[in-house]
Amino acid sequence: MEYRASHRYARITARKARYVIDQVRSMPVESALDMLKFSNRRAAPMIAKVIKSALANAVQEGGANPENLVVTQATVNEGPTMKRWRPRARGMAYPILKRTSHINISLGEKKGQ
Repeated sequence: MEYRASHRYARITARKARYVIDQVRSMPVESALDMLKFSNRRAAPMIAKVIKSALANAVQEGGANPENLVVTQATVNEGPTMKRWRPRARGMAYPILKRTSHINISLGEKKGQ
């Protein structure tokens, strides 16, 4: 059984969030949350919140044991980009791109169990 959770339109670039999500992929849930707790990256609390949500879905829907769950899929995709303008010298304007991302996490049972 697979349990999913997502955070859509997260206000962080996908590239920055992928650094953290790559470390969490295929880890047991408890050790992934411990690793995220001590990470200095800005995406770490966002990803931890999504993992906790998927864990709550697993316990609520399927009655799964949290010790047997592993992060099976973890992806960060680009969301829409908000475009803003910054005034510059001589009446010019430079674009500011405020990027968003979609964080998707799936939890599953360990293979050996």
